[in-house]
Amino acid sequence: MNLWKNFNQGIIRENPVLRLMIGLCPVLAVSNNATNALGMSIAVAFVLICSNCVVALIRKVTPGEIRIPIFIIIISTFVTMCDYVMHAYAPELYQALGVFVPLIVVNCIILGRAEAFAYKNPILNAFLDGAGMSLGFLLALVSIGVVREVLGAGSVFGVPLFEERIAATIMILPPGAFITIGCIMALLNRMEKKVL
Repeated sequence: MNLWKNFNQGIIRENPVLRLMIGLCPVLAVSNNATNALGMSIAVAFVLICSNCVVALIRKVTPGEIRIPIFIIIISTFVTMCDYVMHAYAPELYQALGVFVPLIVVNCIILGRAEAFAYKNPILNAFLDGAGMSLGFLLALVSIGVVREVLGAGSVFGVPLFEERIAATIMILPPGAFITIGCIMALLNRMEKKVL
């Protein structure tokens, strides 16, 4: 049951974007279309899961006084790997995401989970926490990306949905991300009240 809770908490109850409101910089910048949102979500998932596992593995031998610099070195190693792979195998996505891939190093979701969870728990729990948080981030980011792309460009994953171009340009700009996040949060809150 505890393992399920470790996985499940990041999906809705402690969703990093829609509940904790952390890691919003890449959310605002790259969720202007579903493809970018999916690419960033996969990159964050790789870094979060891998860094959580390594932090959990070395937690008993990591001196408390220097744990944050060690976490940053671990995280930056996985970000660099992700950056190079994306640059080599997905150059268009790499160009679209730009500086936001290297900025994963300082994303408070990643560092926060390393400090608050992985450093205090065994590897399986840390892996499940990273997977759950990653899934929550992916669901939030892709949902925001789909809504913004449909309303802002009339397409989804680059596929046009309408014969005539229908666009609310504000939706593909950063204010569109705030509007979309607010609407999704309101919808989640309403659904929770109905359940309770």
